[in-house]
Amino acid sequence: MNVEELYDYCLSIPGAEVTTPFDEVTLVMKICGKMFAFIPLDEEGLRIVLKCDPEKALELRERYSSVVAAYHMNKTYWNAVYVNADMNDDELRQWIRHSVDEVMKKLPKKQQEAYYGERK
Repeated sequence: MNVEELYDYCLSIPGAEVTTPFDEVTLVMKICGKMFAFIPLDEEGLRIVLKCDPEKALELRERYSSVVAAYHMNKTYWNAVYVNADMNDDELRQWIRHSVDEVMKKLPKKQQEAYYGERK
């Protein structure tokens, strides 16, 4: 997966938007105003940082060499995934969706219901 495909997939999630609040080289993907992923563009290897259930975050780090605790983030909840390493694209898409779900479950029930509606 290249950066354009990663970007397009994140924006294909209903309600997703991209912002650049930190600098002009870090794409921050948000849902309902909350960050679910970010993609630094100024690094050698392509990576995406995703929110994750704490237990699953640890499991992913143990299972894949391409998954590490995210630098500058709460390492309990955030993983950095190096793209095109030992995790396939379909699984990466699954973890992007998981990140959205992790963000959504922290929002008020009314907001969750409005977002998911018939989708869940």
